[in-house]
Amino acid sequence: MENPTQFVQWLRSVAPYIHAFGGKTFVVAFPGELVAAGALPVLAQDLSLLVGLGIRVVLVHGSRPQVAEQLALRNVEGRFHNGVRITDTAAMECAKEAAGELRLDIEAAFSQGLPNTPMSNAEISIVSGNFVLARPLGVIDGVDHELTGVTRRIAADKIHPILQTEDNIVLLSPLGFSPTGEVFNLTMEDVAVSAAIALRADKLIFITETPLMSDIAGAEIRELSSHQAEAVLQAHFLPPDAAFYLQHAIKACHSGVDRVHVVPYEMDGSALLELFTHDGVGTMISHENLESLRQASIEDVGGIIKLIEPLEADGTLVKRGRELIEREIEQFSVIEHDGVIFGCAALYPFPESKMAEMACLTVSSEAQAQGDGERILKHMENRARAAGMTKLFVLTTRTSHWFKKRGFMPATVDDLPKDRAHMYNWQRRSQILIKTL
Repeated sequence: MENPTQFVQWLRSVAPYIHAFGGKTFVVAFPGELVAAGALPVLAQDLSLLVGLGIRVVLVHGSRPQVAEQLALRNVEGRFHNGVRITDTAAMECAKEAAGELRLDIEAAFSQGLPNTPMSNAEISIVSGNFVLARPLGVIDGVDHELTGVTRRIAADKIHPILQTEDNIVLLSPLGFSPTGEVFNLTMEDVAVSAAIALRADKLIFITETPLMSDIAGAEIRELSSHQAEAVLQAHFLPPDAAFYLQHAIKACHSGVDRVHVVPYEMDGSALLELFTHDGVGTMISHENLESLRQASIEDVGGIIKLIEPLEADGTLVKRGRELIEREIEQFSVIEHDGVIFGCAALYPFPESKMAEMACLTVSSEAQAQGDGERILKHMENRARAAGMTKLFVLTTRTSHWFKKRGFMPATVDDLPKDRAHMYNWQRRSQILIKTL
């Protein structure tokens, strides 16, 4: 090994992602263009690596170029309305042919056992079936779309047990079935979004034929909230294909999918680079409204006091007067909806030790169990990293278990920065927990 130090640094940098992703469900969708470009074997290797790391993968494939090829072989002209294929009987036979061929190609790609690759000794099983229920798209603008359909329901109750079995990948084709036995031609994007919502997937990843999104000035778009994504979509500067992916990403985020990634497949290993590096290589869309999670201002003092007073009264939090909060308001971050503060935390850096204390993490009882505490925690971790801190610590008397589940480790007073150790309140006997950022 030419550079063992670099390898160790790399392994340490990806370890937190490996730890965070274990047991999570990812829906990965890719277009037929990826298969036509010969990129399927590499994608299969990368996804096999994810499965080997304990990630539950649901795969959704597209088939547009393959359907077009089948139509051309039959001398049948494809028909579209507003970019949506009108699927008559002949087109449906082509869609079935394309889906069957792609399924075989995908199964073959995951059956290879190449040495010195992520497929080495892997025994990945591809499981498919009638997991997608659909209904006809119907008549739009006076145009009957015939056998073109939209997803009605994903059989999540049947998919979940399959994913529980080690080394299983569930494969969904862009075909859906009705209770009357009809088959409908669907879009890959619609099936992928529906699956991610039904399975409560942690991530939806589109591996796309489109380049990395850029704004109207040509700057790369790396991260958007769903609200920002809507503004981008309404500005109408994205190419149609990219806009189509973004439209479905927004729908997924608004329906509870935490993160959607739109990743070009041109770069080798783009899915791995997106998932296991800090900046990624694609565009990430989050359901979180980034504008609602922000650094506090002096106008937020009243809302913070109202939020923390009950916890100060029962001894969960150390009492802070209004004057102290006003002086330290720049240390606080808040979550706000419609002008109401329902979550906050404060960050106190100790630059000499490259450590920071997170204090006063509070979420309103009306908003608990919605993941907002974790959102604030991630926000404060990012603030600490941006300030050059390498460790984050908390002192708590009642919530140590919550922090331990999120990577904090028990520590002692001697592990604190010297200035903070001198201020430790031995009467409260708070537990000390530290997390390496």
